[in-house]
Amino acid sequence: MNRQSIEALNIVGAVSVALTLALATNAVAQTYPERPLRFLVPYGPGGPTDVIARVVGQRLSELVGRPVVIENRPGATGNIGTTLVARATPDGHTVLVHTTAFAVNPSLFRNAGYDAIQHFTPVIIAGSTPNMLFAHPSVPARTLGELIALAKAKPLSYASPGPGTTPHLTAELLLRTMYGVDIVQVPYTSGAAAAAAVVGGQVPIGCLAMPSVVPHAKAGKLRGIVVTSAQRTPAMPEVPTVAESGHPGYEDYTWVAFLAPRGTPRAIVEKLNGEIAKLLKEPAVNQRLAPLGFEHNPNTPAEFDKYLKREVVKWAKVVKDTGARVD
Repeated sequence: MNRQSIEALNIVGAVSVALTLALATNAVAQTYPERPLRFLVPYGPGGPTDVIARVVGQRLSELVGRPVVIENRPGATGNIGTTLVARATPDGHTVLVHTTAFAVNPSLFRNAGYDAIQHFTPVIIAGSTPNMLFAHPSVPARTLGELIALAKAKPLSYASPGPGTTPHLTAELLLRTMYGVDIVQVPYTSGAAAAAAVVGGQVPIGCLAMPSVVPHAKAGKLRGIVVTSAQRTPAMPEVPTVAESGHPGYEDYTWVAFLAPRGTPRAIVEKLNGEIAKLLKEPAVNQRLAPLGFEHNPNTPAEFDKYLKREVVKWAKVVKDTGARVD
């Protein structure tokens, strides 16, 4: 047998193997899920991440004909639950529902227990929202410039939903790193608690994801200073962006996403993405999620993968520039 014949046989064999694997993978996807799905939320019940997991889980259960169990495993700013999913069998039956902290924690902690890129496969971003810097109405500052001047003139503190959250890092980057303001963070256990502290006058200003701020701002109990989206948000169009306030190109968001353990078959990841994307377009689901203030923009696993890699690099730089540490 000559060399050309051998090469031809090798090509035929490789194609045959590839087709066999493709057929096997598609067969796995067609029978998936084979048992109840487990959505692990690395926070306590009641927060936006938990609500999104439960709304999506309930509708997904109806679509795929299998129960979806929501498991809350809070601790270490989400690291405990995240590490559990990283070690789970990669068959698509255990899924992590996490926030932007997923991309931040490997840089923020000396040992987060997982690598965001190496240990997980992105499925879909369910929704995102900008962060907002805001103040109690009694604070004599309406713009970012006025707030900076006030903070430099007298000691100020700000409320955050906790160390290492993106609102905390946003405030540190904007106030301390970019403007050199010596300001004190007052961490709370949730966005709702932090917003309530500013409404009650215990802390003069705060930085949170928008869902916790908007109801109070619309009621006149809080005043928006800047939002971190690229454009003004329809929820509060009167509040300018950071970019408009002197920092072109600045933007950051808090997002909630679904991720699977690395090694989960691509066909299963794509099926999960498709089913979740489909239900997120349903009016009934939108009505339940709209009060949270998160917006969903369709994204594929590949698109989420590219975005996640950028987010890991971006927040690692923010952690380094601000000197933020939680352990």
